[in-house]
Amino acid sequence: MKILVTGGAGFIGSHIVDAYIDLGHEVRVVDDLSSGRKENLNPKAEFTELNIQDDRIEKLFSNGQFDVVNHHAAQMDVRKSVADPKFDAQINIIGTLNLLENCVRTKVKKIIFASTGGAIYGEQDYFPADEKHPTWPISPYGITKLAGEKYIHYYKEVHGLSHVILRYANVYGPRQNPHGEAGVVAIFSERFLQNSEQPIINGDGKQTRDYVYVGDLVRASVLALDYEKSDIFNIGTSIEADVNKLYRLLNEYTGANVEEFHGPAKAGEQMRSCLSFAKAERILGWKPEVELNQGLKNTVEYFKEKEMT
Repeated sequence: MKILVTGGAGFIGSHIVDAYIDLGHEVRVVDDLSSGRKENLNPKAEFTELNIQDDRIEKLFSNGQFDVVNHHAAQMDVRKSVADPKFDAQINIIGTLNLLENCVRTKVKKIIFASTGGAIYGEQDYFPADEKHPTWPISPYGITKLAGEKYIHYYKEVHGLSHVILRYANVYGPRQNPHGEAGVVAIFSERFLQNSEQPIINGDGKQTRDYVYVGDLVRASVLALDYEKSDIFNIGTSIEADVNKLYRLLNEYTGANVEEFHGPAKAGEQMRSCLSFAKAERILGWKPEVELNQGLKNTVEYFKEKEMT
């Protein structure tokens, strides 16, 4: 297949690009490198440095004649979305619409959309949340991702564009950017290893998330290629872990032995999040395989190797 991966120089997107290329697909990456890195790019993928809102993306689609678009480019920082909702909407809604219009124009067969299970349900009514859980996000980021899902449904109903929407839990693993506000595992790992800046736990640290390893996530995007219907799937572990636990485990695995430090709570952060993967297991044959302890050890090893290079 000819596949376009937006955000393919980023943390998650670059792993998906690697998997698609290993399977023999022809992959083009579009990324504006605002958070993605050239070092993440697979040398066998063609690369275009471009923002997904840019009108020049029309030429990319016309020349590429893609079968599938895997859409991972996004403003994905919940706190940044709270601080600047307009910026968040410009990327996550207008940018997505730009892609969808070009998908229809150039007869793309399918779009795989990276959505959020971690933010789209808001404060959950029950745990773990399945795909039928009410969607009342409490952050602009969650709202724009939900809007993206609704637009994608519209393009299926009106234009026949097939889709697979993957609602991710909190993703962690190698290549995650430790210099943004998102990605507590990466932030803690680097700060523990460098011993230069105190890792800060926001609030009491009892807020829980469903942490899913990036390698497991990639398998979902691979399975979505061959799925012939249009549907929505949660991609998580159904297990909650709080920030205090992450701090203790990463403190141990890095050998840092740094005392816990708590800062103020952050606006727009929900208290608990946990996703059911039962539907993905039943229909796609997907389930998480990497347990949290092993995934955290893998991530720490990645950052250790990075420190030595």
